[in-house]
Amino acid sequence: MYKNWWKILASVLVLYSTIAGFLNAVPKLPILHESIRNLYFHVPMWFSMIVLFAISVFHSIKYLLSNDPEADLKAVESVNVGVVFGILGIITGAIWAKYTWGQAWSFDVKQNFAAIALLLYFAYLVLRNAIDEEQKRAKISAIYNIFAFPMMVVLLFVLPRLSDSLHPGNGGNPGFNSYDLDSRMRMVFYPACLGWILIGYWIYTLTYRIRTLDKNTIL
Repeated sequence: MYKNWWKILASVLVLYSTIAGFLNAVPKLPILHESIRNLYFHVPMWFSMIVLFAISVFHSIKYLLSNDPEADLKAVESVNVGVVFGILGIITGAIWAKYTWGQAWSFDVKQNFAAIALLLYFAYLVLRNAIDEEQKRAKISAIYNIFAFPMMVVLLFVLPRLSDSLHPGNGGNPGFNSYDLDSRMRMVFYPACLGWILIGYWIYTLTYRIRTLDKNTIL
């Protein structure tokens, strides 16, 4: 039980933030209205994705230093799960945009760069599938992964700030911390972020174990 405390914590935090996210009071803001509740789901998806991609980079570096095939497997599985959370981030963002900006995809600079950032990791997965030789595949994809992560950070957090954008925190718009992310919302938002990050890590550990079992079965 003591080894699984963080899994119990993750489940409790996600359950709490989901229920409180729909039932707790939120600030009455123009344009956003009740759609601000999506903050509890949309932003944690991106945070989870970034953490999983960071884990992948760590294992890619570890592989280049040790040539350990387990490190390569951990790198690709964390990317696989991170991509799922990235897609969920895009979907929840599109739903939010539909009700606040008038259309799900307005080709806003933040939306475009987020899509490009995800495509970087789709390319990583395609690259892996295009190389048959195991060690060569692991080494090339590890090098690609190490360069993809800072490019993803630039695409998500740097370039959108340099252009006009409807997205909060970009293009001169204030972020939610600047206005009306009050104590009621913080009590739900922070647990939601931590909970979903832990859930993402949990899923990654499960997919890694499944892949390891499959690989051992084949051998």
